[in-house]
Amino acid sequence: MKKNTKRPEQASSATPYDDVYRTMMNDCSPLLIPVINEVFGEHFTGKEEIRFSPNEHFINQQDGGGAKRITDSAFAIIGVKTKKYLMECQSTPDNSMLVRIFEYATQVALDEGNMIGDTLQVEIPNCAVLFLRSNRNTPDLMHLEITAAGGTLTIDVPVLKVLRYSLDRIFEKKLYFLLPFYIFTHEKDLAEYETNEEKLDALKKEYAVIMECLDALAENKELSYYYKKIIVEMAANVVENLAAKYDRVRDGVKSVMGGKFLNYEAKTIYLEGVDKV
Repeated sequence: MKKNTKRPEQASSATPYDDVYRTMMNDCSPLLIPVINEVFGEHFTGKEEIRFSPNEHFINQQDGGGAKRITDSAFAIIGVKTKKYLMECQSTPDNSMLVRIFEYATQVALDEGNMIGDTLQVEIPNCAVLFLRSNRNTPDLMHLEITAAGGTLTIDVPVLKVLRYSLDRIFEKKLYFLLPFYIFTHEKDLAEYETNEEKLDALKKEYAVIMECLDALAENKELSYYYKKIIVEMAANVVENLAAKYDRVRDGVKSVMGGKFLNYEAKTIYLEGVDKV
């Protein structure tokens, strides 16, 4: 199924971080590959194809009813071998995430299953979760345990925590997908930044470094100008929401990120699109 290309309006959304995550999944899907390498210890080169599963699923519930759920987080990476993945995002650690992952994973497996004679063959995708917030009690690994007559199957669900990643580590590992959420690493200090000019300046300098690095990556053709633009837009949306109560922090960081979108960048994005047609 064709991916949804309509970009949500994060600033007015009730789920701004989910919307940013879905936008990154849809508009910058190749940036998922280094994330999958990091989470699952894979060695994809980045030249593989990413193919998304249908994003509308009807979930059967215990009361006999059904509910339509939307998820853009199930996809296959197609290279020498094809591997299926489901990666969800949550702003706050919560065990309910495992319920959602189980619902989505089993429904994706069923949707893509095959009947061979009198046998239904299904494949549970490799599952992971991205936590934007975490604490000392947030596990590195969660588990789905399925018990049947033949025994018990345990499925590991690794956890990726944004708060563990410095800017140096993000750029070293090419985890550009995480950049829109980088402001979460400063969340606990935002109130202090609002009144401390020196610390606010230090935060703005960090975002200036992000912009410089993205500019260099785009100029060296290691990152398309289009992906750069989406990363910056989505980072601004996250800052707008997370720092909504802190005017000086919000406006200061966004002023650094705003910059000038030069005509040659717009032309380059256009030419990149033409090349892909």
